[in-house]
Amino acid sequence: MASSSTSPLGLTGRRVAVYPGSFDPVTCGHLDIIRRAAKQFDHLIVAVLNNTSKKPLFSVEERKELLADVTKDLPNVTIDSFRDLLVHFMKSREAHVIVRGIRSVTDFEYEIQMASTNHQLDDDIETIFMMTNPKYSYLSSSIVKEIAMFHGNVQDLVPPEVQAALIAKFSE
Repeated sequence: MASSSTSPLGLTGRRVAVYPGSFDPVTCGHLDIIRRAAKQFDHLIVAVLNNTSKKPLFSVEERKELLADVTKDLPNVTIDSFRDLLVHFMKSREAHVIVRGIRSVTDFEYEIQMASTNHQLDDDIETIFMMTNPKYSYLSSSIVKEIAMFHGNVQDLVPPEVQAALIAKFSE
């Protein structure tokens, strides 16, 4: 199939999507979206944002390593990072679809604004929204960090590798 400027296919003829986020740390909610999106695209790039407006608990490299650990069973998922505009990163990876998870109406209001902005910057970029599994609708990385900081149980909130990293981080 020939690729056109409005096609979700990259120059390689593959459907490539990007799931961007801070992932500080990756939660079971994030992993649920990653697994579901990986089924929808030939290649899914999970892109760790180096957000200069936030003080992260984990470095970009640590977040990438944790994501690589928890997605190692997904052959069409790669982990990357970016610090520029998302649309620039996507163009460099020949991706045309942004995947975003939605937990609430508040998320939707913010995400629709971001989707419109990204589409304005590059009209070849589309955003798809995936509803979060209801059992993770309350979950955020901020909540996980706060629970872990006070040595609460995060076993059902994050993958085991992330739980171990949180314990180690807050034992320092």
